[in-house]
Amino acid sequence: MAKYRAHLPQLDGGLFLTDGGLETTLYFRDGIEIPCFAAFDLLKDEAGTQRLRDYFGLYAGIARSNGVGFVLETVTWRANADWGRKIGYSSDALVAANHDAVALLTDIRDVYETEQSPMPISGCIGPRGDGYTPGEMMSEAEAEDYHRTQIQILGDTEADFVSALTLSNTREAIGIARAAQGVGIPAVISFTVETDGRLPTGQSLKDAIAEVDAATNEGPAYYMINCAHPIHYEPALAAGEDWIKRLRGLRSNASKLSHAELDEAEVLDEGDPVDLGQRHAALKRRFGHINVLGGCCGTDHRHVEQICGACCATA
Repeated sequence: MAKYRAHLPQLDGGLFLTDGGLETTLYFRDGIEIPCFAAFDLLKDEAGTQRLRDYFGLYAGIARSNGVGFVLETVTWRANADWGRKIGYSSDALVAANHDAVALLTDIRDVYETEQSPMPISGCIGPRGDGYTPGEMMSEAEAEDYHRTQIQILGDTEADFVSALTLSNTREAIGIARAAQGVGIPAVISFTVETDGRLPTGQSLKDAIAEVDAATNEGPAYYMINCAHPIHYEPALAAGEDWIKRLRGLRSNASKLSHAELDEAEVLDEGDPVDLGQRHAALKRRFGHINVLGGCCGTDHRHVEQICGACCATA
């Protein structure tokens, strides 16, 4: 049985960090070619596995040294059937990759976790298509059927829960939440938003969360926002509204650019780590229940250190 599946420690409060922008770190900073931004491909050999081990060890060490929790997120954002097929993975190879991704983080947890720094393992689920655009959206039933395969694979591991990151629409979110309910593993739903604070479909965060909750009997353990800068989503977070209580995590971009601009960028925009930390601390002061904080595109350990330091100073 997975260590924290019966009860996720981040639900009890306390600060929990995440890592930063894994794929942008590998590609822009390390110069590693990763097909289709599928970081799980590094698990195919020892050199790639060691790079991932070093990457997660750095972040886990930051959490441990500051006495805060850390969500270990598997490198399986692209490890589903469609993306796996694009880069030449068979069904059996995808099963092995998902299992290896969890095993890597189990080893990291064995080394770094302490009583003061619990480290739940999240099996990362990505969108079937492009994370920035809804494209040809599946029905809720199609999404449930499609994502059930990967969720079941992760459910057979030591993963404590699954997190669906960079979702652009509620149909896919509902399907994922229902599939996780069927497998019997907690799920976290993370939407991405455009510069206006709305999902790429145009729907507000408030309405998206309400729709998913209504369709799944409040199935997700909590919600997150990822792959957007705080200036894009801050205006949508109105203090005092009940739906905000369902939002517990933020994984922010370093850059203030739009998704379209980031897609065209040939140079990494690292933003301002100190400013990003201060923005998260300000949000933490307003919304004390939001306690899972980390980075997405363009961020690295420097940004997460600033987020940690600034938020710890507000406690």
